[in-house]
Amino acid sequence: MDIFSIFSLLGGLAFFLYGMHVLSAGLEKMVGGKLESILRSMTSNPWKGLALGAVITIAIQSSSAMTVMLVGLVNSGIMELSQTVSVIMGSSMGTTLTAWILSATGIESDSFWLQMLKPESFSPLVALVGVIMLMTGKDGKKKDAGSVLVGFAILMTGMTLMSQAVAPLAETPVFKDLLVMFNNPLLGLLLATAFTAVIQSSAAAVGILQSLALTGSISLGMAFPIIAGANIGTCITGLLSAIGANKNAKRVVAVSIYFKVIGAAICMTVFYGLNAIFHFDVVDAPISALGIAVVHTVFNVINTFVLMPFSKPLEKLAKVTIRDTNTQEALLDERLMLSPSFAIAECRALAVKMAHAARDSMLSAIQVIKEYDSKTAAEITEWEEKIDLYEDTLGTFLVKLSSKDLSHSDSNEAAELLHAIGDFERIGDHAINILRVAEEIHDKQLHFSDKAQAELEVITRAIVDILNLTVEAFEFADNVRAAKVEPLEQVVDSLKIDLRNRHVRRLQEGRCTIELGFVLTDLLTNYERVSDHCSNVAVTVIQIKDSSMDAHGYLNELKSSGSPEYTHAYDDYLRKYTLPSSHA
Repeated sequence: MDIFSIFSLLGGLAFFLYGMHVLSAGLEKMVGGKLESILRSMTSNPWKGLALGAVITIAIQSSSAMTVMLVGLVNSGIMELSQTVSVIMGSSMGTTLTAWILSATGIESDSFWLQMLKPESFSPLVALVGVIMLMTGKDGKKKDAGSVLVGFAILMTGMTLMSQAVAPLAETPVFKDLLVMFNNPLLGLLLATAFTAVIQSSAAAVGILQSLALTGSISLGMAFPIIAGANIGTCITGLLSAIGANKNAKRVVAVSIYFKVIGAAICMTVFYGLNAIFHFDVVDAPISALGIAVVHTVFNVINTFVLMPFSKPLEKLAKVTIRDTNTQEALLDERLMLSPSFAIAECRALAVKMAHAARDSMLSAIQVIKEYDSKTAAEITEWEEKIDLYEDTLGTFLVKLSSKDLSHSDSNEAAELLHAIGDFERIGDHAINILRVAEEIHDKQLHFSDKAQAELEVITRAIVDILNLTVEAFEFADNVRAAKVEPLEQVVDSLKIDLRNRHVRRLQEGRCTIELGFVLTDLLTNYERVSDHCSNVAVTVIQIKDSSMDAHGYLNELKSSGSPEYTHAYDDYLRKYTLPSSHA
């Protein structure tokens, strides 16, 4: 083996790591945050967590990325530490898929169809299809699928280069002497842990081991500690991501490390203990690439099911290791950006919280108009501060996220969320404005007439309904509800004009004061602007579904086209929110 073979080995490793990156990034975009978003609604059922961890890791092809994602979720307060334990265990099983794919490189046969099963045989065709999809695909999904295929082909090219580079090693005396070191299980474990920590990919470490196995120089006794060490070494990525995180986020990494270290200790003790007693012939026999995939899977499955009943002790051990501190949880952790589609899903979840806060703030403000309460007034002010924090956090996070390599749909949703949170923040501002009106009415002992109160009750009901309709449409991305907002907004505009005209008549007739007139005008202005912001949010919901739609164009077409649905909804709202007769 000469210097050029070493270059090929390093180049193959580079191709392998880059291919894995492209493959996982493409898969993540295709998944679009759907699998990961399930994590937010996870129950305490450990088996469900186990399955989710395995499925998501298969989808994103990286247990390290899964751990980093969990660190971000816990640091943001979205998940509890106890919910992550089973997910981490499931992730260790999901990461074994790569080894099974790579094991096909060891297929030896003269049969055309069996040879076609070898990844190096069909990966050029996969690359061709992927490149064609990337160059001709018009939508994001096709391009993402093309990225997945190209990433797989690059990964397999790297595997082939590594296999070719190490092939001459079988006859090299120095290599044979080096392999003697791996006969010491502890030394093999430590070297594999250190190597995997450097390249930050257990899949790559196992892939290199499978390449070496093709030379016939690797035995089961050598492979076993290397596989165990690769599992432990991959924890370095999560360890680095936990720097600066809160205590619970750091405990996620501690759980992952303890799970893999304890699992490796148990499996190696049992394996080598039994071998010392029974002297298994298979331990010293050469192992194939397929055999390594089998050992890798069995090792992780045994680890998981042995330690699954001890989830609580693992959690307690992590808490003992990472003591309580006063570190504050972040609303959105930037570690989530490593999985952009998931980050978008979490941004949407936080935006929904913001929507609820804005609505609750406005409903409380309406309530203090009817009956002033200092405690409720203080809560409205607290809500406003929380809403401002939501907007600042989401706005900053989404702007940073927009610079990432997002899928078309994720990029569109990020832009629309930025618009929506601005409208929810303004609704919170109008709640404060209405609170000021309520305080003026309370401090000056002002009273509307029974007629004016009855009229205000009509437009107030319309505002409450449009708020509820808008928040529900936004939360559930419901186009049907969203389409009902605009006709109701038009009715609110009509009610505002009618109420102002009635007030002017009462003022002219001497049945109302100028001071009450100012209060009424402020109240109606804030009501109308709240309905305008609800309309903006509703259009945002529709735009998320149809990225080609222009907001102003949609509203103009809706109002001018006279569509039966719009007209019918508008007429229904007019009947529902009819003002009482203006005659005394």
